[in-house]
Amino acid sequence: MKSIAIPLNPHALFSRHALQHHLPVWKPKSLRQSRSTGSEIAREALDRIGALYDIERGIVGRPADIRLAARQKHSQPKVEALRAWAELQLTRIPGKGDLAKAFRYGLSRWPAFCLFLEDGRVAIDNNPAERALRPIGIGRKNWLFAGADSGAETLARAMTIIETAKMNGLDPQAYLADVLDRIHDHKNNRLDELLPWNWTPAGSAQAEAA
Repeated sequence: MKSIAIPLNPHALFSRHALQHHLPVWKPKSLRQSRSTGSEIAREALDRIGALYDIERGIVGRPADIRLAARQKHSQPKVEALRAWAELQLTRIPGKGDLAKAFRYGLSRWPAFCLFLEDGRVAIDNNPAERALRPIGIGRKNWLFAGADSGAETLARAMTIIETAKMNGLDPQAYLADVLDRIHDHKNNRLDELLPWNWTPAGSAQAEAA
């Protein structure tokens, strides 16, 4: 299954609010504070989210169609129940409290959260993308000045290619060196052969052709 590193996807709406490796639907600070005061509602929210991750652990590495079938059979009813339960809790808790804010935050982003139920290729969260962006965040002070908008866009493209190569188990330096060496005389209608999830080193490709 191909892996693509992209600068932003729908799950990025939640990623900065992840809580204890659970699905990042709710604002963590609010849930954590509410749970620390003994809130049964916050505890149940985390338990319901954890149940979705239990399902995901059972289908890790499986083909997209199998993941999708399992999610539609097991996860979708739990997701629908979670939404109905969360909406009900909003009628029972103080509207201006932190817990209510956390619930409204999650419910307002529901379509993006549910994307994993519609496409078996999509992860339940975007933690891999967040990890891919971490080196960029660490080095951002060195990259404050790209010279121009076009330079920043070029850097973004380059980092996307590098991280996509990593996600597909490739050495980015070896991959880029090979592609840059071959691309000038590679047939336009076969450029897809040079994509990270299709790529084979020049020597291997020649041996297969022979």
